[in-house]
Amino acid sequence: MRVELNISKESEVGLREALGSDINEIVTEALLINGYRTGRLSLGLLASALGLPTSFAALQWLADRKIPINYDLDELEADRETIRNRLGVDL
Repeated sequence: MRVELNISKESEVGLREALGSDINEIVTEALLINGYRTGRLSLGLLASALGLPTSFAALQWLADRKIPINYDLDELEADRETIRNRLGVDL
């Protein structure tokens, strides 16, 4: 996919000075992080877009960037129920 940013040359120079020369990588990461944070991208799709082999690798990628995972109380309760049903352990 190719995305074009329409900014002035002066702004581009300022961005490169502030963020580094690989604006493409920075914008791609920002887009993926925003998509994940807002719930529009699943962990699996994030992993796929990044070329990572597993969702666990995507979790590590997020952790490396200090991005919290999307995990709420309902998901915790569902996981606890699964553990109870499959392992007979009550957490």
